[in-house]
Amino acid sequence: MGDYRLEVKNLHKRFPGVYAVKGVSFQIAPGEVHALVGENGAGKSTLMKMITGEYIPDEGEVYHNGELIKAKSVADSQKNGIAMIHQELAPLPDMTIAENIFLGQEIMKGKFLNDREMERQTAEILKEYGMDFDPRMKVRKLSVAQTQMLEIIKAVRKNADVIIMDEPTSSLADEESKKLFEIIRELKEKDVAIIYISHRLEEILMITDRITVLRDGEYIKTVPADGVTQNELIEMMVGRTLDNIYPKEEVPMGETVFEVKNLCREGVFEDVSFSVKAGEILGFSGLVGAGRSEIMNAIFGLDKLDAGQIFVDGREVSIKNPTNAIENKIAMVSEDRKLYGLVLCRSIKENISLPNLSSHHRGLFINRRKEMKEVQDYEAALGIKCASIQVDTGTLSGGNQQKVVLAKWLLSEPRVLILDEPTRGIDVGAKFEIYKMMVDLAKKGIAIIMISSELPEVMGMSDRILCVSGGKITGEFERKDIISGRVTQKSLLNSALKEV
Repeated sequence: MGDYRLEVKNLHKRFPGVYAVKGVSFQIAPGEVHALVGENGAGKSTLMKMITGEYIPDEGEVYHNGELIKAKSVADSQKNGIAMIHQELAPLPDMTIAENIFLGQEIMKGKFLNDREMERQTAEILKEYGMDFDPRMKVRKLSVAQTQMLEIIKAVRKNADVIIMDEPTSSLADEESKKLFEIIRELKEKDVAIIYISHRLEEILMITDRITVLRDGEYIKTVPADGVTQNELIEMMVGRTLDNIYPKEEVPMGETVFEVKNLCREGVFEDVSFSVKAGEILGFSGLVGAGRSEIMNAIFGLDKLDAGQIFVDGREVSIKNPTNAIENKIAMVSEDRKLYGLVLCRSIKENISLPNLSSHHRGLFINRRKEMKEVQDYEAALGIKCASIQVDTGTLSGGNQQKVVLAKWLLSEPRVLILDEPTRGIDVGAKFEIYKMMVDLAKKGIAIIMISSELPEVMGMSDRILCVSGGKITGEFERKDIISGRVTQKSLLNSALKEV
């Protein structure tokens, strides 16, 4: 394959409380499709952000075509011929296809845009890639697969000879995926190097030349795709043992508090049934896009259910919106605390009080004394570190922000607490405090549902684990089998990779 198109040497990246990438090195040749695999949190995204200039490495070097590059922004990396197509596509939907393709490289006619020439060239480019569309069509009218193709065209047109694809088939049907693979093969023939990130091991083995495995931010091994099996890859990805940072205790369980039967949301999940007892921590495991969060969003009333029943303490309840969920003593800590959990420009006191104002009323007015006392009690109980409960929540660390979200829901005295990625983006010390809090809540008889992409976490803190793949529950595992070693991380990953 000749000289390396891209070479990464000894890259390191540290964040407060987290050593995200630890001395990773690997190389990609021209015309090579190189897979990057690892569990969620293995360091893949951080590594790519250093390559593309979004993050500046603490140590290490990146070489492109043998030359050292020091990209300080995404624009710098694009000038160097490195482009990234993110899992969450970000075209400009209200601009035309031609405007999107020529964005930043517009063709001018004097002082004005030469729309006719850009549309003519766009038509030729689309034809080359088998896309028969009017260049003047608004991008929002394209399907996800077609938008994916458009992003690839943009990258190639800007003379990118290294293209990073992050979960490119996560939103594609089989036929659309096949079309993408055809384009990848055409790019290979043009000597474009591709870094391919995906959880779908079967397609990685089919489309890539070599595979690099990361684990806990460290380089594990690079292997040829035609010389390794799925099971061997899984062993490399999850080859670690649980440590002692999970303070799980055996808590006596009570009666069933929460139960769902045959939940369905068309095209997202189907026939989902499970129950949770008082004092139980039920873990949900699975890959990104498996449907775990979507199930919980529907239970909490954020999304509409097409069918199914929900029971709290044996009584069937109707949940059309989050207000209904709160009224029925269901609380949910969302995966994205900044978008759904907090008002960052408001104080800690206001954030904790927000969903509980009805309990603070005194006639037409809020009982400020009661409100202040309850907020201060939870500040102390959860150990929220702050100068004052009057400071803006946006000034807090990630761990303390998460405690504020927990405090506001605990104040509502829930019977069921849904935690979606409860420790995402917080340091190890704060994680331990969250785990202790979960145990304490279980001791009080709260039924807890925890979604986690970290296998050690879900195994370390759950009494029972359900695996989700393709919107269906594909496996159930008991804590006693995890402790005995009969159920391993490999068992969970195999269940999460099941085709449904």
